[in-house]
This record gives sequence, structure tokens and C-alpha cells, in this order.
Amino acid sequence: MPKLRKMLGRADMPVCLALMRLLDTQSRRTVAGWAIRITSEICLPVYEAHSPQGPDLRADVQDCARCAAEGGRPAAVKPQLRALAQIARAEKDPVAQAAARAIATACAALQTPTGALGCLFYAAAAETYHTLGTSQPAAVYEQAAEKFFERALADLQDHAVPDEPDPIRVNWNC
Repeated sequence: MPKLRKMLGRADMPVCLALMRLLDTQSRRTVAGWAIRITSEICLPVYEAHSPQGPDLRADVQDCARCAAEGGRPAAVKPQLRALAQIARAEKDPVAQAAARAIATACAALQTPTGALGCLFYAAAAETYHTLGTSQPAAVYEQAAEKFFERALADLQDHAVPDEPDPIRVNWNC
């Protein structure tokens, strides 16, 4: 089996650049809430399928989602963020690891809004490897990742708040 990439997609893809522009118009609360929702919808089932005996991530994810929805301070969920990151580091199955990393990174968007984009690279890997298996050529994975990012952009467009006050305005460094 070829060595799998931990993340799929590229920051210079036009769809990724469009995501960055749209994320910059949203508040930290909206960005974090969206990232947590989209990755948990996609990645929790993938994680549970590939790590059925692994720790249950749902309670920690729900706590983070609630914190985002209520506009809470990230410090309120620091133990959950730490636990999610530790689970992601400890996971051995590459598909479950990508899913756990996506979830942990999305939840960390409460502290670091760039995690809302970063989580998508892990989520693309988790969904793609889960759907296509782990022995496809790299080009097949990249094509699937681009489609994943297109769906993520469409989802963000559907959930973006027009003229939202206090947008995040991130220097994406890419």
C-alpha cells in the first residue's frame, strides 16, 4: 500500500482561495460553528466506522459546538480541545486518524479561526480514503479532494451570514 497523505487538497486551488475569501467575511463564532458542524457530519461517522473501539468523540464535539453557538470563550472547552487533539495523535488507522484530526482542528477553530480551513484538508482525506479505499493513485485522491472542497464551499455559502459584523480577517500565509 502506498504511503497515504495525512491531508488532501492544496491551499492554492481556486475553490480553496474562494473559501478563504468567504471565511474572511464571517465572525469567529460563525466560522467555528460551521467548521465543527461540517466536519462532525462527515468525519464522526468515518471515525466511528474505522475506530469502533476508539474513544467516543461526540460529547467533546457537542461541547465545542455549543460553545461556538453561544459565543463562548475557547477557554471554556480547553479540556475538550486537548482530549480531541490527543485522540487524533494516538489513532493508528490512517482513515480514523484523518477524521479525528479534522474534528480536533475544526473544534480548535474556536481559538484559531484558520482551523476552519485546515480541518477541511483532513476531512477531505478522511472522506476520500473512506469512500475510495487506501490504494488509489494520488490523482484520484486529488480529484476527489477538489470535489470535497467544492461541496464545502457551497455549504459555507449556504450558511454564511451576510454583512456579518466583526469578521475574522485572517492572514492566510499561503
